[in-house]
Amino acid sequence: MSIKSIAAKLFAKQIVNKTKIWSAQPVAAQQRVFDSLIAQAKHTAFGKDHQFESIKSFADFARQVPVRDYEALKPYVDKVVKGEPDILWKGKPLYFAKTSGTTSGVKYIPLTKESMPFHIQAARNAILHYVNETGNADFVNGKMIFLQGNPMLEKKNGIKFGRLSGIVAHFVPKYLQKNRLPSWETNCIEDWETKVDAIVWETIEENMTVISGIPSWVQMYFEKLRQKSGKPVGELFPNFNLFIYGGVNYEPYRAKFENLIGRKVDSIELFPASEGFFAYQDSQTAKGMLLLLDSGIFYEFIQSDAFFADNPRRYSIGEVQIGVNYVMIISTNAGLWGYNIGDTVQFTSIQPYRVIVSGRIKHFISAFGEHVIATEVEQALQQAIAGTAVRINEFTVAPQITPTQGLPYHEWLIEFENEPEDLDAFASAIDHAMTQQNTYYDDLISGKVLRPLVLTKIARNGFQDYMRSIGKLGGQNKIPRLSNDRNIADALQKAT
Repeated sequence: MSIKSIAAKLFAKQIVNKTKIWSAQPVAAQQRVFDSLIAQAKHTAFGKDHQFESIKSFADFARQVPVRDYEALKPYVDKVVKGEPDILWKGKPLYFAKTSGTTSGVKYIPLTKESMPFHIQAARNAILHYVNETGNADFVNGKMIFLQGNPMLEKKNGIKFGRLSGIVAHFVPKYLQKNRLPSWETNCIEDWETKVDAIVWETIEENMTVISGIPSWVQMYFEKLRQKSGKPVGELFPNFNLFIYGGVNYEPYRAKFENLIGRKVDSIELFPASEGFFAYQDSQTAKGMLLLLDSGIFYEFIQSDAFFADNPRRYSIGEVQIGVNYVMIISTNAGLWGYNIGDTVQFTSIQPYRVIVSGRIKHFISAFGEHVIATEVEQALQQAIAGTAVRINEFTVAPQITPTQGLPYHEWLIEFENEPEDLDAFASAIDHAMTQQNTYYDDLISGKVLRPLVLTKIARNGFQDYMRSIGKLGGQNKIPRLSNDRNIADALQKAT
């Protein structure tokens, strides 16, 4: 065992012990964060507008600070972008993470000197928890790849901005610099397909031990490696044993990945966003990711089925329940207040608090009141695949409200790597799993309001072609699992 491996194990033990301290007192941890945030921001423009001086409790905060999304917070953000200090947080941010918006176009999410370290520490601590639990640390001696955005940054009114993954690339610890791939030059390639080709050239002869990225785009990298080498990825990289991912659920991709790799590898799930690093998988055996309650973020939760009601109840961490679908609301040391990030979560544990990402509050199907969410369709697909040789490249689901004949239905658009022998039986298996998970959907099917789902095959690379057509191929871009309209479904079918 190398000195580097021994050091990693010792450091991992220290970090895990620190985590146990705050996770054993979650409500107190959140109270400390809350008090610190209010104290540090009370003299900002936002703090003055919302009478932070008078806020003494969470109830005060919920009464004085409404829940907002980016569009509602934008008047404040615009002032920060113009270079004005002390607007949402004291001083000016270090960076803006530039992301794609919906109605606002480009969004600029501030990153401050207080918030930035937590993005780095959380990713590091996720790996250290894995090391401590499994004892596996030899990977620190090999090469690690992180598929990420262009690290080149621009300036706006004296503040640097770029993609979050590109900003984070500037904070890679020195002890990892020699192990990290791809090269700076390759990372700066903007075109995703060209970039992946260059990454293949740089890594194909290396001792790769850790690979990280959004599953759909790592899949493209693996496919190109296999095409070039003629070998499974696990044979090409015999010491590759750890896959780190975030952004989407890995389970729909797992069978395809294991086929490309040629064996199983351990994995760590992360829950990062431009707005903050919220959770990471702290155990290989427990379901869900540890919610980071001591990292400069104060969390609130609104039950998703009540979210669009007038003045829905806002729950603090000590009030949540396991299995309930919540919209996650955050206030942060980057100056986001009562901010709706759009993600929905469910708690799998409250000792400690662990969550799964169940979907997006804007990504659901409720054309008939069924309110189907992402975690339900993903689990239904997994149940249908279990015990078969079926492998999925990508999928999405949309309602068909006005079919040319027959009852309305949910349409599942699936790109298969290895399709089932009987498509009708496979579709029935998915539909059965859906009726077991969602009672509203079951009622609509049994009541003859909807007919069972319709499965549509999408041609190979159809999803990649669609993402390319809208200028979102690669990077942190993801296909929505669910849509309440047919924009994506119709575009996919036209291209097939």
